[in-house]
Parts: sequence; structure tokens; C-alpha cells
Amino acid sequence: MQQLRLFLPCAAGVEDFLAEEAHALTGLQGEDLRVLRGGVLMRASWRDAQLLNLHSRLAQRVLIELSHTQYRNEQNLYDAASNVAWEIWFTPKQSFKVEVTAQHSPLTSLNFAALKVKDAIADRFRAKRGERPDVDTRWPDVRIYVHLTTEHATLYIDTSGEPLFKRGWREDKGDAPLKETLAAAMLAASGWDASTPLYDPCCGSGTIAIEAAQIACGIAAGSRRRFAFEKMLPFQPHVWAGLKEQAQAAEHAPTTEVFGSDVAHRMVDFAERNAERAGVAAVTQFRGGDALQRMPPVASGVMLLNPPYGERIEVAGVAGRREAAQTDDGAADFFPRLATHWKKHYAGWTAWMLTPDLKLPGKMRLKESRRVPMWNGPIECRLFRFDMVAGSARNPPAAPAR
Repeated sequence: MQQLRLFLPCAAGVEDFLAEEAHALTGLQGEDLRVLRGGVLMRASWRDAQLLNLHSRLAQRVLIELSHTQYRNEQNLYDAASNVAWEIWFTPKQSFKVEVTAQHSPLTSLNFAALKVKDAIADRFRAKRGERPDVDTRWPDVRIYVHLTTEHATLYIDTSGEPLFKRGWREDKGDAPLKETLAAAMLAASGWDASTPLYDPCCGSGTIAIEAAQIACGIAAGSRRRFAFEKMLPFQPHVWAGLKEQAQAAEHAPTTEVFGSDVAHRMVDFAERNAERAGVAAVTQFRGGDALQRMPPVASGVMLLNPPYGERIEVAGVAGRREAAQTDDGAADFFPRLATHWKKHYAGWTAWMLTPDLKLPGKMRLKESRRVPMWNGPIECRLFRFDMVAGSARNPPAAPAR
């Protein structure tokens, strides 16, 4: 298939990491791989689109750009969609859905804009094939995205289907689960290279640990799910089978150990079941226990955690009980005590913590060595790095005797 324009959307702050990942997977660079706000634009092949779906841990979707035009009204959108050869991508027997996003669009109704694009697609099929495809807003075979700016309209067809953070293994989850793509972004931002033990002391349903374990074993992110491109007309089963065989052949024994613990034993059970489905049950070690009391699983390594905070989930364990007893803010008590515990028992470790509290280092009485801007959905966060220096929690030396 001829060269395509692929757009890989991602969370804000992840664009450069996604570009590095896309380069490593495809070898593309320069004008063929450009970093934009909110994603990466690539000039790549149909095979690359499948490869990126299979392996990318940071992209939210893999979209193919089919039209980029100026517009002023809804009729312009109808004309733009009418000029796209939809019939080379799917058939009238398949269902589709149109979604519209906008930044400073002059149009008053995005629903009406989506309706005009839908009508254009249906009318083109009726003219070309004598019948029109049905619309299915819940489980469509094909998803079409329209992005509007002040002057331009861009039409995409989605090769992913379900968003790529749905890896296919997380069936058990608790409150406010961390998306797999964000966990992978935290791993990328920390520079963890799968050669150092990794530990998440607030692991929840195990997302960070399982992502890390799959990386340590060379397991492709999308190896346990299906994709929308498998229903599209350009799809060639033998090419896709070859890509999956290559991915499976690249799997290997773990290069390091991965650990997780959580104060809720129910969440530990969830994490273990998720790890089993993800193919890393033998690689990960999950335990119950309060982060304020758990001792290091190994002598040194990297801690990576997304601890509880008010907009996601309340603090539990020792700090939570103290909150109930004193009607105090559990988080205000939790984080200073966590820092004290780390200083005393985790000398030599590096800790990375994702939080929306920009003043957290001061509350923990720790000096961060790095801070990386990152978004958890609509919540603006920072990924702080703390280096636990040996001896940082020791008592000061006694005054010399007179």
C-alpha cells in the first residue's frame, strides 16, 4: 500500500517519548517522524501502522489521515468527506461511527458536524456501491475521527479500535485505575531500562509492575488483543501473522525482578490475576502491606508509584486510620511519614512519584532531583525523582566530649 500519513495521539508531555519509541520500532526519523502537540505525525506504511499497534506502549491510537482541508461551515465538511475513498477501507456491510473533536472551531454544534460527515460517507457508498453502511455508536467496525481547528478539518480512520491502553489483560481493577499508557510513560520518563529491579509500593491492580514486567520480558504491548485494522479491506492475514510471530520470537527471560505491594489485599489478588493474563505471573512478586511499613524487596532498585490522592482515591493503611482518628488529612500525614520510612530503610534507592501536588517535595522534606510534567487524564501532575542517599536519615553525630 502507498505511503500513509499516520498520527499517533498521546497524553500531553509524552510526545518526545512517543517519538523515540516510534523511531525505535520503525527506524523513521527526520521529516518522516515529526513531534506535534498532542502526538506524533509519521509518513509510514500500512505495515508500520500494524507494527505500531502491536508494540506501542505510549500511543493512544494509530490513526490514518485521509483528508486535511480548509472549512468554514458544515457543508465544507460534507464535501471533504465526500471526496475520501472510503470504499477502499471498508464495505457497506460494516458499521461505522463518526466522532468530532475541536479546538477553537467556529461551528456551533459538533453533533451537527458529525452528522454531516456521516451523511457524506453514507451517500458516497450509496453512489459507489448501491448501498450504505449502518451507524453503530457502541461497537462499530470502523471509527472515523474528525478534528477541527479554527480553519482546518482533518479526517482520520482509526486502525486501533479500542484505545491502545486497553492491552487485553486487565479485567480486575479497583478505584481510579491507572491507564497502561500512563504507566508506560512513567517508565519511559524515569529512564528505567529493565536492568534494575523495580518496585511499586502502592501497586493497586498492578498496572505499573505489569507494564515493567512485560518490558523486561520483551512482550509486545498489544499481543493479547485484537485491532480494528483486522476488519479493514487492506488487511492481509499473512502479513499480520508474520508480525505476531516476530513479536513472539522476540520474547525472552526476564532481565530483572519486578515487585509490587498494596495495603489492600483485594488489590493484590487483582494484580496477581492481571499478571497471569499478561503472561508475567512468574516475573512479578506482589505482596500485601502498608507502604509505610514494607521493607525493601531487594537491596537497591527503582521505586515507581502513583500514590493515592484526593481526586483519585483516599489514603488507606496507617495514615488512613490516623485520619479517621484525628479527622485530619490522611495524605498530609501519609507523605511525610513515607519519606521518613524511605530515608531510614531505602538508602541507595531512586524513587519516582507521580502526583498533582506541586508542593509535595516540601511536604516530604525531600529535594527532588528531577520533575517531569505529565497529565493523568484531566489532572495536571508532576513525576518527581527523589534519590535516597545512604545515611540521609541517620542521627547527627554526638558532640565531642569535653
